[in-house]
Amino acid sequence: MTPEKPQLRDPQIEPTDDVLEQVLGENVYPVFSELRQIAVNEYELEFQWRYYKDGGAWLCKVVHKKKTIFWLSVWNKYFRVAFYFTEKTRPGVTELSINDDLKKSLYSTKTFGKLIPLEFQITESQQLADLLEVTGYKKGLK
Repeated sequence: MTPEKPQLRDPQIEPTDDVLEQVLGENVYPVFSELRQIAVNEYELEFQWRYYKDGGAWLCKVVHKKKTIFWLSVWNKYFRVAFYFTEKTRPGVTELSINDDLKKSLYSTKTFGKLIPLEFQITESQQLADLLEVTGYKKGLK
């Protein structure tokens, strides 16, 4: 079985709302729109899309001023959000009121150098509460 790959693989096709709606589908695109609206209006975040040759796909870096809060990638009928923490900032995540499985994944996922990933695979609105809880924590870190 071939591993699944992210969508948005054509460098010529920018991830406009129409493109995102087509790839995410009518059930998941509204969830993405809801996240973007809350992130921009309530957390003052900015969505920066860029095509990355090394990964062969468009990725969205979500930032507050110059600080990267999370990365977002688009897959078939869902989107992934990845936060990266360090040994120093990881314990703060476990104190958040988020799903225990997410907390456990911080100790079982493969690290990237000194970075510890926390990934969300988003398909429905109910998942945004935990994601936004982590967003607030990450934004507040020095």
